Amino acid sequence: MSVAPASAANPNYSGFVIDANTGKVLYNDRGDEYRYPASLTKMMTLYLTFEALKSGKIHLDDKMPVSSYAASRPPSKLGLRPGTYLTVDEAINSLVTKSANDAAVVLAEYEAGSESTFAKRMTEKARRLGMSRTIFRNANGLPNDEQHTTARDMTTLGIALYEHFPEYYGYFSTRSYNFRGRRLGNHNRVLGRYKGVDGIKTGYINASGFNLVTSVHEGGKSVVAAVFGGTSGRSRDDHMVELLKRYVPKASTRDSGPLIAARPDSNVEIAALPKHGPVPDSRPSVDEGMSISDRIAMAYGTDTGRDIAERMPTPTSRPLVGVDAIRAALVEDRPVGNAAAEAILPLVRPAAVNGATLSPAALDQGTTDIDRGTVGSIKRNTASEVVQPTDRSPWVVQIAATDSASQAMEMLKKAQTTVGSRLAEAQPFTESVKTGSGTLYRARFSGFDDKDQAWQACAALKRHAFNCYAVAN
Repeated sequence: MSVAPASAANPNYSGFVIDANTGKVLYNDRGDEYRYPASLTKMMTLYLTFEALKSGKIHLDDKMPVSSYAASRPPSKLGLRPGTYLTVDEAINSLVTKSANDAAVVLAEYEAGSESTFAKRMTEKARRLGMSRTIFRNANGLPNDEQHTTARDMTTLGIALYEHFPEYYGYFSTRSYNFRGRRLGNHNRVLGRYKGVDGIKTGYINASGFNLVTSVHEGGKSVVAAVFGGTSGRSRDDHMVELLKRYVPKASTRDSGPLIAARPDSNVEIAALPKHGPVPDSRPSVDEGMSISDRIAMAYGTDTGRDIAERMPTPTSRPLVGVDAIRAALVEDRPVGNAAAEAILPLVRPAAVNGATLSPAALDQGTTDIDRGTVGSIKRNTASEVVQPTDRSPWVVQIAATDSASQAMEMLKKAQTTVGSRLAEAQPFTESVKTGSGTLYRARFSGFDDKDQAWQACAALKRHAFNCYAVAN
């Protein structure tokens, strides 16, 4: 099942590989066409479960009742009996390893009261994560004509699981699990076949073929890949390994900023991944023919976004969307004006400080990269009100930019006090930048010797609902 023949000979095939460090699509073969997710559905079941765990709504040792409906789900399953119980931890492990359909329904009923209600929550979360072409109708991926997704959407979910729930993501690398004396082996046999693979999930129904989402984190690289429509589990796995061998070496080791910039229980969600390749015929018509400035303005329900966008040169290869739009322009903290815009282009918004709204900010190091091309540089201003760091450090962490240096320092002090020990040795400072119509002041922390230190600090900030961005200085 090599790359080219897979695309030509198999109508159910689709494949997608993305560099999660940069948002660059490394491979896309029908990645935006509808496919049945099969048991990849359980990735969203687990996302909502991890979210409930993180918020304290449920706990790993909770005993969940097994209903007759859950027990009657067809294999693959644990064979649970009605009236018994399953702990949350047992359910998670059985989904990751055996892909147990009965356990998925037990989780859904425990968290939402019914599987149908849970499935609605799954679809709502998919929209908020930028998965605009995904609809869920059940918690386990059993056949349903109305349940569909795309390879691109499932890589988005894979990135979200890794970035939002690092404390739970290790479940996906479980090779086997002892369930009450029974050994459950992991269906994902790509684990161990390629260096750096740490999950995520397999899936199969007759209508879809053999599906797989895989993530790789190795040597500073972060890659997520999806394959749909394999003719067998082995051929699917072989093809996935071939894709990884071909495209992981092309991935960047430099983090250009997180695709997901806030913890999942805050009001800020991830950006939609950038679009590449042909637009499917069924894509919403509002997306056709729109300028970059109109997209940003519509997404935020304000003309501020349009004003920012009009100062940015238009890229030659594709519209400015997703993570690139975030880097180009973070606009005022206003609610999105319409649901259609939110579904098409959910962008990260900076938080307000003491009721004050934040102004547009370029989150880069002085230039904005779009599709590897430099769009424009920003001249530095060393005005007297700018607080300079005592020592220049190799890495800095930025949390926002605002209209005044004093407000930027206020934000930094609040963040340092809230986060505590992880930022105890960091030095807050401000840096002015010219934007074309005025001056903005970046709120930054210095004092990080390497990327790992900076991203550990950024992770601590995210846990306290602060957006952040680590930059090589």
